[in-house]
Amino acid sequence: MKKIILLTFLIIAFVSCKKMETEDTDTGVKAKKEIKDSTIVGADKDKNGCLASAGYTWSKLNNECVRIFTGIQLSPVKDANTDDETLCAYVLFNEKADKAEVFLPDEKSFILTRSTSGKIWNYEDYQLISKNGYVLTKAGTTLFSGDGEIGSKVSGNDNPDGQE
Repeated sequence: MKKIILLTFLIIAFVSCKKMETEDTDTGVKAKKEIKDSTIVGADKDKNGCLASAGYTWSKLNNECVRIFTGIQLSPVKDANTDDETLCAYVLFNEKADKAEVFLPDEKSFILTRSTSGKIWNYEDYQLISKNGYVLTKAGTTLFSGDGEIGSKVSGNDNPDGQE
């Protein structure tokens, strides 16, 4: 019984390989042809040429591909203790800091503008407020907040030896 099961398994494994027999119409000779995977590694560029698999996203503010997680990370207020960076918003500023581009978790981004040298950037119902870091509000409701430090936040001990 074991031999029959093993034999059946081997036959199924042999038949299910990704090889095809093709017959040359001129000579009548059958040849095995291997089917190649058409997936190209690194071919996931978006319409702006940004390589998403490497973490790049198009920035309307900077007119270039950027890694948003190198900006200021704002954690969601509803789940402030989350380690899931995909739930966070990120902020990038232009050189004058009079404009800020906010990237929300759903990959939507928009540019807020600061009209004076105050501490508030505006776009429609959104406001980015500089207050002990940054706070992003929509229609007066706080959505995200962060300490204002650039880059992703590291949780736990990132030292492999466990030493401080």
